[in-house]
Amino acid sequence: MKAVTERDIRSSFINCSKTTAKKLPVPRDLDDRPWDDLDFLGWGDPSLPGRGYLVVPQDDRIIGVTLRYEIGGFGRAQMCAICMTTHTSKGVSLMTAHKAGESGRRGNSVGTYMCTDLACSLYARGKRTPALGNRYREDLISVETKVERVRDNINAFIARLYT
Repeated sequence: MKAVTERDIRSSFINCSKTTAKKLPVPRDLDDRPWDDLDFLGWGDPSLPGRGYLVVPQDDRIIGVTLRYEIGGFGRAQMCAICMTTHTSKGVSLMTAHKAGESGRRGNSVGTYMCTDLACSLYARGKRTPALGNRYREDLISVETKVERVRDNINAFIARLYT
């Protein structure tokens, strides 16, 4: 992923108002992010537990999405649908996002199970390991294939926001 600025991020959101996008917290460490290892930028809201944000590159633009999730965890192992990493307890959450446009304004949403820390790109590359969970051994699949799977899965989630 190419590095993005705060301005890029704020103008990219498709499922919230411009006023909300202006007020949401943007990471202050954008210059320190491992951009070459990211397929999307994801972060949690430090002031509102249960809120997160994604910025996903697509073609010649980026798409920002606000997310909500239940805090507290499931108490059992769960697998992320994006990177296929298994975490225990609170490591995977059902992330829900209002749909884009009129459908979202009517309250329609979609969801998927994702790593709560939104670090799927790093798990797929082996740059981060789950605290107590595991990555299934996929000896026949290269890191490049895992990265492509992350991209495909996150893009499929984004596409569902428009349907």
